[in-house]
Amino acid sequence: MSFHFLLRPQLPQLPAYTCRSCLVRISRARRCLSSKAAKDQRANTALPPFPARTRFAPSPTGYLHLGSLRTALFNYLLAKCTGGQFLLRIEDTDHKRTVADAEQRLFDDLRWAGLQWDEGPEVGGPYGPYKQSERSAIYKEHAHELLHSGNAYRCFCSTERLHALAEHRHKLGIATDYDRTCAAIPREESDDRASKGEAHTIRLKVPDQYPTYRDLIYGTFHPLKRRGHVTESAFEDPILLKSDGLPTYHLANVVDDHLMKITHVIRGSEWMPSTPKHIAMYQAFGWEPPEFAHVGLLVDEHGNKLSKRNFDTDIAAFKEMEVFPETLTNFAALLGWSHKEKSDVMDLKTLIQNFSLKFTKGNTTVTFGKLQFLQRKHALRRAEPGTGPALDEMVHNIARLLTSPDSPYPDWKQVVGSPFPEDYICSIIKADAENYTNSNEFLYRNAFLFTPLRPFSHSPPVATASDIPMRAHMLSQVEPQHWDKEHLMQKVRDMIDGREEGRKGSRDVYHYLRKTITGQEEGMRIFDVMMILGRRETLARLGVE
Repeated sequence: MSFHFLLRPQLPQLPAYTCRSCLVRISRARRCLSSKAAKDQRANTALPPFPARTRFAPSPTGYLHLGSLRTALFNYLLAKCTGGQFLLRIEDTDHKRTVADAEQRLFDDLRWAGLQWDEGPEVGGPYGPYKQSERSAIYKEHAHELLHSGNAYRCFCSTERLHALAEHRHKLGIATDYDRTCAAIPREESDDRASKGEAHTIRLKVPDQYPTYRDLIYGTFHPLKRRGHVTESAFEDPILLKSDGLPTYHLANVVDDHLMKITHVIRGSEWMPSTPKHIAMYQAFGWEPPEFAHVGLLVDEHGNKLSKRNFDTDIAAFKEMEVFPETLTNFAALLGWSHKEKSDVMDLKTLIQNFSLKFTKGNTTVTFGKLQFLQRKHALRRAEPGTGPALDEMVHNIARLLTSPDSPYPDWKQVVGSPFPEDYICSIIKADAENYTNSNEFLYRNAFLFTPLRPFSHSPPVATASDIPMRAHMLSQVEPQHWDKEHLMQKVRDMIDGREEGRKGSRDVYHYLRKTITGQEEGMRIFDVMMILGRRETLARLGVE
């Protein structure tokens, strides 16, 4: 069976939580991308000529999922292939939605996948702390820097007023942005009200026209000029510092990326509407922004964003299914990234060697047949050396199932001939690794190797009048010291040549041997089966001894 992995470029889709204001901006951005595509949307896919500093900045409000693992992986690969550094930064300022064990699970899952960070929590580094909850003073300092330069202002509007304003603007069918009422408050009055403890936020004063920026995937991005309303004035002016003194994503993200000297940001296309705000903030600070590369969302075959119902589950589920870490990183890397290699099968080291910024424009359709295909290929790679911790892990998982009190194969010791099945299991894996997906399925596939079978306990594979059962006795002529593939193959050839049908009847011979020895119509190579079972068990199943 061949496997085809579908990568269908689509325009960026909307996250389920997109607000009306962002909806309008995304719609305009899409039209902009389409109209400019033929002119100036050529992406710069060349790797930087200097060591890249990249980061993965998750929030501990949930666990690591396939999409977020892919984001971390792309940033990791870019850093490593250029000799740079990969940073981990925890954006943990949303205390209400924080999941208790999410942070530790995040660390464990990244390390399991092989994505060890160079700087960050539990590692340290020169630009820490690497948790946003420990950087509040830094954000306040920089928010006030924008206040003093006139690029930000305090907003004293109550929640009730802002809600009423949004409802009013929504009824008019226009973006529910702010009306910049508080921007007109004189500096002295603003300082005085703040010093007296009056609740307020700090907003960025965005320019009338957002600056152009170049995306490494989509090329030059020209934000459309905002259109006003006859009687209504509206300004995006995002909040930088909330009334509780904590930063919003926009401020913390820009400040941290600058102070941590991030050179490249690879993130999901759902952040494209925010990028002009970030570029404007960089300009307000007088900083050089990093390079941006926005990768498409992962969607199912119906174009819907992946969810728990369609396999966007957290990494723990892949672990429970015994998907190898090298399989999952290989699979994630192919979701929206192209390469020139002849084979898609690559471990982390090979991915680093072949990485480039050749990403697919638009969203990527995920089909999971490719995951199973890669799992079998990596299982074969694990078995090839014949030893090693990766192979030992596979053996251990199968042995654990086989020897458990509720094992479906209670008589396995009769076949194995020992209470310690590890070596026996290892020989099976080496012979049939190309069909390994997980321990449970592998054990089921090769159940005949753990269940005593005796001759004709199943339906006879050929007519009883055939001479094949009688000729099967020839296998007993193979002495124990010669029980190897070469001698067995020669003896089976003798069986075939001695029959009246000759080579024309070879298929019947092999069919008889397979069905009698394994009880199955198909499976691993019959000579491998005879070697694994050994002389005594093989001949017993044939009814020869």
